[in-house]
Amino acid sequence: MKKDKTPLFRRDFTLVVIGQIISLFGNAVLRFALPLYLLRETGSPALFGAVGAAALIPAVLCSPVGGVVADRVNKGRIMAALDFATAGLVLVFALLLGRLPLVPLMAVCLMLLYGIAGAYQPAVQASIPLLAGEDRLTSANAVINMVSTLSGLLGPVIGGVLFGAFGIRPILWVSTACFLLSAVMELFLRIPHQPRGTEGGVLYTVGRDLAGSWRFIRRERPVFLSVTVVLCLFNLVLSAALIVGIPVAVVQVLGLDDLRLGVTQAAMGLGGLLGGGIAAVLGERLRLRRGSVLLAAASLTVAGMGAALLPGTALLTGWWVVTAMSAVMMALATVLTVLLTAAVQRQTPPEFLGKVMAFLTAAANCASPLGQAAYGALFEGLPAWTVLMGAAMAAVLVSAYSSRVFRALEGPLPG
Repeated sequence: MKKDKTPLFRRDFTLVVIGQIISLFGNAVLRFALPLYLLRETGSPALFGAVGAAALIPAVLCSPVGGVVADRVNKGRIMAALDFATAGLVLVFALLLGRLPLVPLMAVCLMLLYGIAGAYQPAVQASIPLLAGEDRLTSANAVINMVSTLSGLLGPVIGGVLFGAFGIRPILWVSTACFLLSAVMELFLRIPHQPRGTEGGVLYTVGRDLAGSWRFIRRERPVFLSVTVVLCLFNLVLSAALIVGIPVAVVQVLGLDDLRLGVTQAAMGLGGLLGGGIAAVLGERLRLRRGSVLLAAASLTVAGMGAALLPGTALLTGWWVVTAMSAVMMALATVLTVLLTAAVQRQTPPEFLGKVMAFLTAAANCASPLGQAAYGALFEGLPAWTVLMGAAMAAVLVSAYSSRVFRALEGPLPG
């Protein structure tokens, strides 16, 4: 007799989804507007890439600590506290803007913003199996990814309109309101929590917990390390190229306005929404062993973006191709992200889940700061189409390596 599946949209999972919509929308508007403001004010892709790279470092460092906290503290309280902190950060930045030098102020603000986000996400990821149940895990992760990409769809469009019409300050006020509203909602979350005792001080507890999660990965799930290598390489050669390259391509190479850039980044959100929808509908029927095909296809879309920037291509034609390829790439990447996240969650005990997810995320993101800094220099010194073509070729090689890794992750658990 077939067992009925657990309903997905129960009270607390629904609250998490709504809170994520509001919070991530505020984040999407900020992540669109702040780097663009810096690029507009300085006109330097190298500085744009360097500040973006520096901003990612706290995210990498704070993610493992966030994982430890997520496994020991009520996850709803973590989300609320960090959203309140983000609202305060944006408010302080708004008050200091124009009173302090722009570059260091922007660098500090982005570093703190990304650091908070790095500590925040392990709480969300660790709460999903507790709220959704194993039989709905793929669909639940797909919904959370759809929320993220929906925010990415609306955030750049609204951010582009506000930025183009009114400048940076209205964006700061809208984002602050989003974080405050999300934090208030998260105060009412009821996520199952098992208190755990502590021995010694905070640093001792963090160190012991991280060491325990490392032993678990190394001894019982070594395939997680191979997955991390794949993600590091892909972030280094492709993701970083797009983070720096799309604004440079639209604003500097094609010479188009902020609204066009907002539409392009919104198209990426639409692609992610499509990919999340596919993953949510197909659920457990999707197979991770095909992940290398998804990576190869994503690499080819970036080659298409490079071709659209070749000399002689009409500006609007190039923009349409870049926008369309961005959407397709994000759809492919989102399906793969959902499959990877669900696979790791299934194979990790609850007491390690926050730390393991945080470790994998932080390790995978270590390559992004280096990649963004390098691509900032490359885009400043070379034609954009050559940089994107080279990134696509390197990413195809990564996808070939990933084939056996994804097959191993989907295979039977050891012992």
